[in-house]
Amino acid sequence: MNVILMGPPGAGKGTHAAKIVDKYGIPHISTGDIFRENLKNGTALGNKAKEYMDKGQLVPDEIVIEIVKDRLKRPDCEKGFLLDGFPRTIKQADALDDFLKEMGKKIDAVINMVAERETLINRVIYRRVCPECGAVYHLINIPPKVEGKCDVCGANLIQRKDDTKETIEKRLDVYDEQTKPLIDYYSKKGLLYEVDGGKPIEEAFADICRILGSIDDK
Repeated sequence: MNVILMGPPGAGKGTHAAKIVDKYGIPHISTGDIFRENLKNGTALGNKAKEYMDKGQLVPDEIVIEIVKDRLKRPDCEKGFLLDGFPRTIKQADALDDFLKEMGKKIDAVINMVAERETLINRVIYRRVCPECGAVYHLINIPPKVEGKCDVCGANLIQRKDDTKETIEKRLDVYDEQTKPLIDYYSKKGLLYEVDGGKPIEEAFADICRILGSIDDK
């Protein structure tokens, strides 16, 4: 099962990605994680990406595509994968399709998490994260057991610098502008499924499972 997970900041992608990975046993492939891994290990691709990042420039599609392709070649992706943060452009989507076709594979479903703008903003500004283990909390919906402390490792929780109302509104505007072509792209291929990320977590995940279950039965 090869799945792409899309959605704006605050739509619940991180939460549902973890649940999908746990239920279906496929690796969660986040472009952010791949970049960090390549930078940490000083790979050739990582060093190329770093040249642009150090200048504050976007990493070119060609490098992003190669980094993702390199990750998809690993043995743990043989039975499927969950892509998060890729593709971001039509060029990347075309390259992904071509690469998978060469491997005798294809994308089975594109899950697009959607929610009202106000819901997304409130989720983000009340979000807190653990800088040590990466656990994510919400001060209202998923509060830590001890105020300001991570349930998992006990570290002090922080608010990301870009988790402010002004910043999230700008990020949502950029996301809408950049993502519409991809939504149209996968909709025309009959692969796009929308899930209401504004629902309670278990209800939204049940919807995702119904979609993936129908794909798996084909």
